Amino acid sequence: MEDFTGGAIHDQPARRQWTVDPPFDERVRELVRDWGAEKSPELIEELIVTALKMARDQIGVADLKLMNRSLKEMRYAAKAFAPFREFRKVVVFGSARTPPDAAESKVAEDFGLEMVAHNYMVITGGGDGIMGAAQRGAGREHSFGLNIRLPFEQQANVIIQGDPKLINFNYFFTRKLNFVKETHAFALFPGGFGTLDETFEVLTLMQTGKARIIPVVLLDRPGGTYWETWIKFLTEHLLKLGLISPEDFAFFKIVCSVDEAVAEILQFYRVYHSARWVGAELVIRLRQRLPTEAVVDLNQKFADVVQMGEIVQGTALRQEKNEPEIWGLPRLILTADRHNFGRLRELIDAINSAPAE
Repeated sequence: MEDFTGGAIHDQPARRQWTVDPPFDERVRELVRDWGAEKSPELIEELIVTALKMARDQIGVADLKLMNRSLKEMRYAAKAFAPFREFRKVVVFGSARTPPDAAESKVAEDFGLEMVAHNYMVITGGGDGIMGAAQRGAGREHSFGLNIRLPFEQQANVIIQGDPKLINFNYFFTRKLNFVKETHAFALFPGGFGTLDETFEVLTLMQTGKARIIPVVLLDRPGGTYWETWIKFLTEHLLKLGLISPEDFAFFKIVCSVDEAVAEILQFYRVYHSARWVGAELVIRLRQRLPTEAVVDLNQKFADVVQMGEIVQGTALRQEKNEPEIWGLPRLILTADRHNFGRLRELIDAINSAPAE
């Protein structure tokens, strides 16, 4: 599975000192071996030791319940998504209150249908309104529902109800983590507090480099002004006050139709495949090599993005050997400035616009 942080933590120490008791450490290793944990056993060992340290720290019952339930939710969700790794996915956010016969619902349904036609799966919050409409278009087989348990009754929509790909969460933060972790694009429709919360969280994670950069499209009913009103607030208040940068607007695009939304998502992955940080170096994996003159042009236009040296076209780095399925893809490698991720989004757009070699 692709790291949803884009490998931003790969330059951190892989393991920390467990205990000062080597025999105890060996008992943990033996337990993991006996359990049959062949994949990444050292991380399983660390999870066990972390849990035991909670007992030593005398953490309160409420905190232990929160940590335990959160880990169980993340484990169950990862298990549900695992059989579908080969499919790209798009998350659809929008109001659960939108009526089924509303124009926005029709747009959401058409969008789900079109994305499935391009071999994508659709992830929603599992509720009605925009979410139910998108899943009507996608169909049960190509849908995931990430439902949230609320104090009032929250039923999943009829498309995803009873499906193994319906995952129920107790916590918003574990639910939102899975939205970001599992998707390759976001399609945002008009909604209330929840939709705007999810919208700003996605943009914040990309703006701060805590999540990989992926396409974000903003859709509405024909002639709708929801997102135009929203962007007016961003432009006339946040931007003028210096609270965001002009480049931050590169993270999303307001589109006028389903066709434009689908085209924007597909264009993002035309040449660009994925990216990963290896220490200070950003490694951009490509579907095809770029002509030499295209790399020269990128160096001229994005000199401000490169902290030292230049953008170089090459092959996989030694540290990427744990991703053998994409080992053979060409790379662009640069020591990138980590202060303006909006410019990195613009770099990806420029890569996708480059001619084939």
